[in-house]
Amino acid sequence: MRAVVTRVASASVTVDGAVVGAIGRGLLVLVGVAPEDSAETVVRMAKKLVSLRIFADSAGKMNLDVRAVGGSCLLVSQFTLFGDTSRGNRPSFVGAAGPEVASERYDALCAQVAALGVPVGRGVFRADMAVASVNDGPVTLIVEQA
Repeated sequence: MRAVVTRVASASVTVDGAVVGAIGRGLLVLVGVAPEDSAETVVRMAKKLVSLRIFADSAGKMNLDVRAVGGSCLLVSQFTLFGDTSRGNRPSFVGAAGPEVASERYDALCAQVAALGVPVGRGVFRADMAVASVNDGPVTLIVEQA
């Protein structure tokens, strides 16, 4: 499982002109699922996401996680994170899980993050989404769990 995590002041997802998910302060997380990702992978990723200490404490050091600042997570499924551009100019997506597995793991990740006490906004799986964010910092990380 691969995630691009951005610390945001706010973020939203729009599908067909309607906002389907929105958060204030927190994490915008673009999520890619690999075929071999398991239920255990989901648990590890959820714990990592909610435990990332990338918010400033009173001394200005990145020392607080999303729970400590009362933030939320906006999780957006994005199979293109497993795009392979090593040959040619058209990405290959054979490294991404098929829609059945990816949908199940994405739903499980959303549920697991929520179970860890973080409010979750989400996109719509397999939809054409417009994602907007006001980046904070900016702080952006790539997180991988196997």
